[in-house]
Amino acid sequence: MNERTDSVLGIDIGGTKCAVSLGDRSGNTIDKLAFPTREPEGPGQAIENLLGAAEQLIERHPECALLGTGISCGSPLDPERGIIQSPANLQSWIDVPIVRIFEDRFKFPAFLENDANAGALAEHRFGAGRGYRHLVFITFGTGFGSGLILNNQLYRGATTYAGEIGHVRLNERGPVGCRKHGSAEGFCSGGGIARLARYRLRQKFDSTPEFHTTLAPGGTIPHDLTTEQIANAAKAGDPFAREIFEISGRYLGRALAILLDILNPEVIIIGSIFVRCESLLRPSMQTELEKEALPQTLAACKIVAAQLDERIGDLAAQSIAWSNI
Repeated sequence: MNERTDSVLGIDIGGTKCAVSLGDRSGNTIDKLAFPTREPEGPGQAIENLLGAAEQLIERHPECALLGTGISCGSPLDPERGIIQSPANLQSWIDVPIVRIFEDRFKFPAFLENDANAGALAEHRFGAGRGYRHLVFITFGTGFGSGLILNNQLYRGATTYAGEIGHVRLNERGPVGCRKHGSAEGFCSGGGIARLARYRLRQKFDSTPEFHTTLAPGGTIPHDLTTEQIANAAKAGDPFAREIFEISGRYLGRALAILLDILNPEVIIIGSIFVRCESLLRPSMQTELEKEALPQTLAACKIVAAQLDERIGDLAAQSIAWSNI
């Protein structure tokens, strides 16, 4: 009889889409199913789709020995009780006992973590954090948060809110993130960078009649300006777009200096926008780090782009299970 492969289910719940994956101990995703979340329709239909997708994967792969399920979702949530508590992008998911639902259906253990913590677990196990005892993983995408691995253990804090660096105010004025003007998330997230660009465009057009940028043809500021458009313009040499990333990089360095001096990690791993735009962000980030961080903490820490890229969602959810089994 052939030996069965130890494996886990990874459940990645997002506001736009959900994915269910089946993975092994080496970080190989054996199979995967994804579908739209349809958040306005409430959690019931999405949960049935998640359960149905998990059943399909289990039936497709009888060679896999299922050991558990990892569930990744945005905060707020209660990992101890296994409850999703109405995250910003899943507001209809009010006190959903997602762990109990999966354990009742499949009769093996399930575990819940927020997506930043799950990303830290994944990079620690499979990515740029391998071999380090003390690391910080930063989500630099829709939001700006962090997951902390300290002494090889995930650190949640007293009420599971450790690592909310995006909520720290870095300037009294600035784009809004985490409901605060001038927060780290306001300067260092997809929405924050776009808001910063629109604000600076209004200032430029009011003060400099001869100002020109490819981002606002004819002097009209697009309402739907995106960070991707700004990044593409910056890479093409647009001075205004490059200035926006210089500002974002500067505040990124300021936020990282706080983490360095408080936590003294060996490595900080930054995902999403940093992976795609490192060359635009790193120069001003590094300059600010050298101004703000203690030389000893800066010298002890590498700051690198995340390695898992598009695989992060699947491996993050799977890593929750592997870290608890």
